[in-house]
Amino acid sequence: MDGQFLVSLAIILATFALYIGIAIYNTAKATSDFYVAGRGVPPIFNGMAIGADWMSAASFIGMAGTVMVLGYDGLAYIMGWTGGYLFLTFLLAPQLRKYGRYTVPEFIGDRYNSHTARVIAAICTIIISFTYSIGQLSGSGVVIGRLFEIDAKIGTMIGVVLIAFYAAFGGMKGITWTQVAQYLILIIAYLIPVIFMSLQITGNPVPWISYGEVVSKLGELDRELGISEYFAPFTNGTKWQFLALMFTLMAGTAGLPHVIVRFYTVSTMKAARWSGAWALLFIGLLYFSAPAYAAFSRFILMTQVAGSQISQLPAWTTNWVNTGLLKVADGNGDGILQWSELVIANDIVVMATPEIANLGVFVIGLVAAGAMAAALSTAGGLMISLSSSFAHDIYYRVWKPQATEKNRLLVARWSIVVATLVAGLIALNPPGVITQIVAWAFAIASGTFFPALVLGVWWKRSNTKGVISGLLIGLAVTLTYIFAAKYGGFTILGIIDTGAGIFGAIAGFLANIIVSLSTAAPSQKLQDEVINLRYPEQMVYKDGEVWMHDGESETV
Repeated sequence: MDGQFLVSLAIILATFALYIGIAIYNTAKATSDFYVAGRGVPPIFNGMAIGADWMSAASFIGMAGTVMVLGYDGLAYIMGWTGGYLFLTFLLAPQLRKYGRYTVPEFIGDRYNSHTARVIAAICTIIISFTYSIGQLSGSGVVIGRLFEIDAKIGTMIGVVLIAFYAAFGGMKGITWTQVAQYLILIIAYLIPVIFMSLQITGNPVPWISYGEVVSKLGELDRELGISEYFAPFTNGTKWQFLALMFTLMAGTAGLPHVIVRFYTVSTMKAARWSGAWALLFIGLLYFSAPAYAAFSRFILMTQVAGSQISQLPAWTTNWVNTGLLKVADGNGDGILQWSELVIANDIVVMATPEIANLGVFVIGLVAAGAMAAALSTAGGLMISLSSSFAHDIYYRVWKPQATEKNRLLVARWSIVVATLVAGLIALNPPGVITQIVAWAFAIASGTFFPALVLGVWWKRSNTKGVISGLLIGLAVTLTYIFAAKYGGFTILGIIDTGAGIFGAIAGFLANIIVSLSTAAPSQKLQDEVINLRYPEQMVYKDGEVWMHDGESETV
């Protein structure tokens, strides 16, 4: 065993032990602990947990690689995922927290007073969480596969066992504090390499400022090689695809059930807003760094690897070739590796960069631990969301309302174990790269929950038949477009499968509005509840007036 392996293994095992220890210490003993962490998480720590929940393997592992490969066009991921948090923080999070439920399907079921709407929303949650978790488990396989120099498939199954254990054991209470630790680990692991690369290449340790000059040099290298310039817009897709992908990621963010449920873990509407503000700060640290990471990695590959003798390539290339995620082939037989002959998967750029830049064994191990933290934190949150949709919204609220708390916790834990195993089996042979799989989950969320939640909170006329129609039609349109674009080559305005959410969202809004206006309005009680969501918690809307809890009133 070499030193690099031992250091990486020691760091990862230490973090695994930390996560399991936190989960055991914070074992969920009641359903409120399991689903919403007892509603007592301070906003700053909830912001960290949201950041970890949010910055998945797609963000940590896949995003910089996607930007490196796509250049300007990859910025749609950064702008979409960041902008979506503004939607969520200002449009939905405080209002959903005020309603005081455990899950998104529970909000929809109670807001529209319909078990049918609740079950459909629960099924949508399961589909979204399941799709998203495939990307996370695939990411954990990349990390573990490289660490042990084994096939990524075996690495995926190791990740499955770990996630199934600590998510089922700790519930939301354990997951919350595990995610705080995971955020700290992943952000330190992400920033250290990009700061050192900046120092190494430009002499400036502030990557957010220095990478501009590297991008200019990349443009010169691209022109010399006769390839599309790195910062030229819309070279990997149409302008409409860029906009559709950005909208899909924004609307999907605002509709992701595993992210929304994090806002249920705080005590008040004000705390929910502050959680969103802290989350934006913590997420921004990584997202502002990703373009710099991508530029530095591409520059090092183009200047230090491309153009080298095939027989004299650095040792790191052999290690990554063994994982099946890097292909090096001397296509023209001249013994020199051309840029066009280097095929590097999007999903290994961040993981390979510390080795490419020769940053030392400790940094390599730290990045591996950070990538695992990113994959595990999001996968854990997804499994809690998936479990609560089945165990709470379907099993308890619809099927067996007389179930004891012990039985409800048992069903919740077993549903996590089964779902993780099934998702892991699919992740052994994922249907796309991590960022693509994750974009599908966002597309489904933007076609189903985004219209249902926005209209559910802000339009009192939206009724049961409207939301059911919107959920079903939005889901059908999104899935149809994903499959038609991915496997049938069908596109509208060049919009591919990752931008499918724009069509699902339009269909979901139209179906909800048209059907709601064509059928009877909700009861006055339900309409008053909707208006109540817009006021601070100490205010209640009643009979056309806003009443304070102390009895004072003022006419609206």
